[in-house]
Amino acid sequence: MKIAIIGYGKMGKEVERIAVSRGHSVVLKVSKRNSTTYLDELKNVDIAIEFSTPLSALTNINNCFEANIPIVVGTTGWLDKFDELKQLCIQKNQTLFYASNYSIGVNLFFKVNGYLAKLMNSYPEFNAEIEEIHHIHKLDSPSGTAISLANQLIDELDAKQKWVNSPTQNKNELSIISKRIDEVSGTHTVTYNSSVDEISITHTAHNRKGFALGAIIAAEWIAGKKGVFGMNDLLSNSNNNI
Repeated sequence: MKIAIIGYGKMGKEVERIAVSRGHSVVLKVSKRNSTTYLDELKNVDIAIEFSTPLSALTNINNCFEANIPIVVGTTGWLDKFDELKQLCIQKNQTLFYASNYSIGVNLFFKVNGYLAKLMNSYPEFNAEIEEIHHIHKLDSPSGTAISLANQLIDELDAKQKWVNSPTQNKNELSIISKRIDEVSGTHTVTYNSSVDEISITHTAHNRKGFALGAIIAAEWIAGKKGVFGMNDLLSNSNNNI
């Protein structure tokens, strides 16, 4: 495939390295330098992979829709517009793949999180909380992964009605504690505390490779498809070349 990388930072460079190692070519790299002038160059592209910023993600997605280019989006912090973009994608018969986290391990962690939350709903004496730690360059807070974890808990735990990005004493609120430390790739912990014991599950990313590999696999998977997709769709296919 001929790939455009939109957002050529540390993640974009890792995406490029893995894409080339899997036999693809990167024919367009979009950074601050050419972020407003790349639209015409999309005609030479088979698919775009987007890891930019919350402020530019919507423009990049729309640009790809206009150019009839499938897009894999890893930028978080713009989900208040997701339903709008989803409808636009369907109306224009385009292709959008979005995940809050492309790591295969994280998406298995989501499965564990949902299952554990179902079990814990019968034990309201345990109070749930989420902590997420990322590098100091991350622009959005809480992380998209933390929000996905929180939404799973809210769906399963009768006691939790909404999440807040701060400590809380309100039992109906799910606390997400966000920390920004050095160059941490990403650590997410879900904890259930009672007066007598504690249960926690943690996913720790050692580097960006897992995120970049997942994005490339998603790009390979959506070739020839139309519509809106996510990691659940990808992982349901047992033939992925991971």
